[in-house]
Amino acid sequence: MADPGGPAARVRVETTTDGRAAAEAIARSVVDRRLAACAQVSGPITSFYRWEGAVQADEEWTVVMKTAGDRLADLVAHVRDLHSYDVPEIIAVPVVGGDPDYLAWLADETRPAG
Repeated sequence: MADPGGPAARVRVETTTDGRAAAEAIARSVVDRRLAACAQVSGPITSFYRWEGAVQADEEWTVVMKTAGDRLADLVAHVRDLHSYDVPEIIAVPVVGGDPDYLAWLADETRPAG
């Protein structure tokens, strides 16, 4: 099995934020910095969660980012730096398959420029 953090691994990373503008800023930034090959923004959604001892319900926007495994740590750090939440949701899920051409493109687009 390939190293899960290596360049051959692919991951889908998700986060939520409190508005469309913030979600779009995260999406644009991670693609611009080649930390993700693609980022999709959707919403609004309603999130229910427990925070500080109470159940909360808030409107949020989702950002789904696709990246190579060896870019994951940098992507997570960058999203955390941009995010307005104290404890942002940043979840990575391994991609176990897909179109080989798309997966190759994903890896190519997350390589540093130059």
